[in-house]
Amino acid sequence: MTVASRMAHAAAWGLLAAGCAKFTGDGGMAPVADGVRKEIGKDVAKLTSAEDNRRARERMQALLAGPLSEDTAVQVALLNNRGLQAAYNDLGLSEAEYVQTSLPPNPALTVSRLFGTGGFVEIGFQLVGNLLAAATLPARTEIARREFEEARYRAIATTLSLSVDARRAYIRAVAARQRLALLEQSREAADASARMMKQLGETGGANKLDQGRVAVFYAELSAQVAQARLAVAKEREALNRLLGLWGTDLDYTLPARLPALPKAAEPVADVEVEAMRRRVDLIVLRYEIVTLAKSAKFVDATRYMSFLELGGGFRNELENNDAGEQTSKNRYGLELGIVIPIFDTGEARVTTAREIYMRAVNRLAERSINARSEARAAYMAYRASYDIARFYETRILPLRRQISEELLLRYNGMLVDVFELLAEERERINSAIASLDALRDYHLAVADLQAALIVGGTVPPSGVINTTPPPETIPLGL
Repeated sequence: MTVASRMAHAAAWGLLAAGCAKFTGDGGMAPVADGVRKEIGKDVAKLTSAEDNRRARERMQALLAGPLSEDTAVQVALLNNRGLQAAYNDLGLSEAEYVQTSLPPNPALTVSRLFGTGGFVEIGFQLVGNLLAAATLPARTEIARREFEEARYRAIATTLSLSVDARRAYIRAVAARQRLALLEQSREAADASARMMKQLGETGGANKLDQGRVAVFYAELSAQVAQARLAVAKEREALNRLLGLWGTDLDYTLPARLPALPKAAEPVADVEVEAMRRRVDLIVLRYEIVTLAKSAKFVDATRYMSFLELGGGFRNELENNDAGEQTSKNRYGLELGIVIPIFDTGEARVTTAREIYMRAVNRLAERSINARSEARAAYMAYRASYDIARFYETRILPLRRQISEELLLRYNGMLVDVFELLAEERERINSAIASLDALRDYHLAVADLQAALIVGGTVPPSGVINTTPPPETIPLGL
């Protein structure tokens, strides 16, 4: 059996073993939807038609009809955020690349016709196929399949990351609104005190110093209210961007207050184990390492033979015999094209593949260590923020109310002046704001803990190298 025959035989077996991948019909979204639903209990959908957009919009508008809760905000973001849809388009591109890679190489057909003295001289055709591409089709298809699976987990990671960002934005928006309401309530009380002090001054019951102190207190609160209103607008716009809202959809309602602090913090048995088991970025990197290992083996196996073509040819020639008559002769043959590795022995490609593989291994090791640390830190922040918020709620605020009530009694009994009363009111407002900030930080810590356990940091781009043989050939003859 000749070399060409052996290569053709190997190519035929490669084609039979590989088969052709088929499109899933949903762009590979089924595992993504299942994974997201399992982790956070929310629905996702890739919008590929006008009907899909209509259904998603109808559901989104139903969710926006009532006061927006944290879970509702997350669901709206997953239905309406166009950046997320772009990530799903990336998944579709990965599927298309997988299907394309699984297809056998197309043969090339060349037809020739020659003319000379007396008319037609020769006609021929040649059918050429890339033997190396056909023989390595199963290996390349398997690599592309794993890249497609990796892309699915990347889509899950992007979805979960968006859900955490939406939770954070929602918490900040509601907290900013609650802070504004607290400051406006305090300013109303200060306004009443300022008017009363002005009236007392007109009757001689209050001196100008006391009137000035009350007036500046009211002015400072007014400035804080203006700053709080700006913060409300900024935080709401940040939430709008993540939810993908504009136009009439912006008229949704946020609750006036953050959810109350739970009676107890939720314990987590072993946050490190949970992070190592659930974090999607680690799963993606594990997939990438296996894929890179297969790629490195593929490159090493084909380092000396990066292109190989086999062609079958037929020629019909007209020749003049001794009697001067034209006769027709048919000629058949094979043509083999191969790159001769004189200068490029493939060592650079092999080294590149190995370095990319080791880079992924080291990246996974680093990410695993960081994941454990991030999970521990997030859980510590969660427990500490709960304790701080609980301390404000059960100790500091009750004591502030008690002090304010006692000082007001003393002021009414003319035992303290207005300066002490205003100083205490400032401290009470500051404590109320600090308590609100502690409650906000607790809810943010819950979202951060969720991120540390299931999402992690940004997943780096894939390091899989291109294993397509270069389009080079040197024909060795027919």
